[in-house]
Amino acid sequence: MATQKLYAGAKLREIRIRLALTQKDFAAKLGVSLPYLNQMENNNRPVSTTVVLALAQEFGFDVTELSTGDSERLVSDMREALADTVFADTDPPLADLRLTASNAPAFARAFLELHRAYRQTHERLASLDEALGREDARSQSSPWDEVRDFFHYCDNYIDAVDRAAERFAQECASAAELRLHAVQQLAQAGVQVEMSDTALMRHYDSAGGVLRLSSRAKPETQLFQLLLQIALLRQDQLLEATLDFARFQSEEARAIAKIGLANYFAGAALMPYGAFLAAAQTYRHDLERLANRFGASFEQVAHRLSTLQRPGAKGIPFFFVRVDQAGTITKRHSATRLQFARFGGACPLWNVHRAFETPGRFLRQLAETPDGVRYISLACDVSKPGGSFGAPVRRFAIALGCEVRHAGSLVYADTLDVSNPDGFEPIGISCRICERKDCHQRSVPPLERKLSINTDERGVLPYQVG
Repeated sequence: MATQKLYAGAKLREIRIRLALTQKDFAAKLGVSLPYLNQMENNNRPVSTTVVLALAQEFGFDVTELSTGDSERLVSDMREALADTVFADTDPPLADLRLTASNAPAFARAFLELHRAYRQTHERLASLDEALGREDARSQSSPWDEVRDFFHYCDNYIDAVDRAAERFAQECASAAELRLHAVQQLAQAGVQVEMSDTALMRHYDSAGGVLRLSSRAKPETQLFQLLLQIALLRQDQLLEATLDFARFQSEEARAIAKIGLANYFAGAALMPYGAFLAAAQTYRHDLERLANRFGASFEQVAHRLSTLQRPGAKGIPFFFVRVDQAGTITKRHSATRLQFARFGGACPLWNVHRAFETPGRFLRQLAETPDGVRYISLACDVSKPGGSFGAPVRRFAIALGCEVRHAGSLVYADTLDVSNPDGFEPIGISCRICERKDCHQRSVPPLERKLSINTDERGVLPYQVG
């Protein structure tokens, strides 16, 4: 294997300046020519073995500093910053980022500082715009965010699609009957369903008229993917009409939204509105009983509960969120007053993060947001195995909750003292927009508050929120 070449011009120049040597004197001590040193300092040539040895012998320099430290961190930070949607058409090669980090670290830091300021300003304006109800608050959204906002502002309930799914499943009394009905409907459309030992959950061969489902997937996942394909093939006109109504800004957003609508149809067919709402009320929203009744997963049930917003037949307004192990929100919806931050993760004091520590258990939490609204929150971990040895396991945690005034309708509120104000944990939305002054888990200061720093004191935080 070839040895990776070491480009460390900025570090080499920093050492020379620290030693107060001219390029000529430094080159002489390193045993190289002046032009060669100049080329190494400008990253036109890699640092040679002769120079590395001379740095150690002549100056006692720790040569590991040449390849570690700020350079790799700068590269990592720049890659994260460039993943921002504002740089959608910019994808500099990794070699360019490494060259910038090693040859122009001051410029790299300035770029990162500028991006940080942009994100802070964007987040602040977005929160203010949404609070003021401005329609142009979402005018510059990425396609993904645009679709997410579409479902959010529809209360995550799409009436025409929901009713079509309910009609599709109205004569099916069980998941087994629903699966058979879906297979028959596809057969009428000239599509044959096959099981395949593959990592792909679903693959549709339009030319051959074959839908292949992964035999490795769980039954509820197979059924969901089957219903999703029904939506794409048998409900295409309805989906396209809904997309026309939404008026997305790009074809990419429209394509993402179509998959979202097909997913919505699948969930609504698996758990038809009327039957599901009645069962949820009968079982007092017990996720396990609902999952068994409809042949669905916990995540599918929790998500469906957050969509029960049909006019004239509304269920309890729930919030639903899914986070990964890094705390990043990957799904979010709220029919309650609690809204999730557009950027960053969820509040670390929320029980959804602790779900990873207690796999297989439901965690309950009484929580209060800064606006004084109190909630009951249920969290559990969700593992999605790859279906074979060595296949990666995707792990998430989901949270479902509602305002505490609905506690009597939840089996999970039993034995909890919802009348005791001291039993509610203070949580926020996002550190950047949370106004709590004494939170021990605060990661960054709030945008809207002034800070005071006392060099003679140190509490939990190195500053005080004004």
